[in-house]
Amino acid sequence: MIFAAILAGGIGSRMGGTDTPKQFLTLGNKPVIIHTIEKFVINENIDKTIVLIPKNYINHTNDLIEEYIGNNGDIIVIEGGETRNDTLINSINYIDENFGIDDESIILTHDSVRPFVTHRIIEDNIKAARKYGACDTVIPATDTIVESINGETIESIPVRDYYYQGQTPQSFNIKKLFNLINSLTEEESNILTDACKIFTLKDEDVHLVDGEVTNIKITYPYDLKLANTILEDNS
Repeated sequence: MIFAAILAGGIGSRMGGTDTPKQFLTLGNKPVIIHTIEKFVINENIDKTIVLIPKNYINHTNDLIEEYIGNNGDIIVIEGGETRNDTLINSINYIDENFGIDDESIILTHDSVRPFVTHRIIEDNIKAARKYGACDTVIPATDTIVESINGETIESIPVRDYYYQGQTPQSFNIKKLFNLINSLTEEESNILTDACKIFTLKDEDVHLVDGEVTNIKITYPYDLKLANTILEDNS
């Protein structure tokens, strides 16, 4: 089976000026998270879409799904974790307990606040996860990358041609991902920033999938303004 895990466990503290988690802010005429869920639900290759959300927003999320998408047994809303890694583990445990995990099981993990992911990106993730076991959606870095360890002076300026900006989905063979998670030391678990880091820590290859400049993550107030502009241009 192929699963999509929409990671919405955070509350978006960087958005500022609102008590509403950023995934529930209005984009166009509906919440950001609904735009995102729809992209996966309409893909015929995805069997179940699992939305991981703060516990006190589960009912609200289910209400939004019913309002904007309708009753859909392929969308499941469950509690996320305290960290991104915990949320990821919650999704895997849910899949294992309710559907089982075999050698062909695939999971696409995606930020709930990246509503412009395309059908092509999703399809390329499925193909790459099947073929390679792990993939990350990226775009080439366009700005010069500056490294500063102390935050005051430049340590180095790497060759930009070798650097990419990470997006999502990040997609994996679930059994391989689960085994690697279980092999992490406590020290390794504490430095995780995303699921692909698990593979790099264990010297496992992660294949690159081409992203899109418009596959933005809505983090700051300006991002929401930009997202509304993209939405208008696409309509």
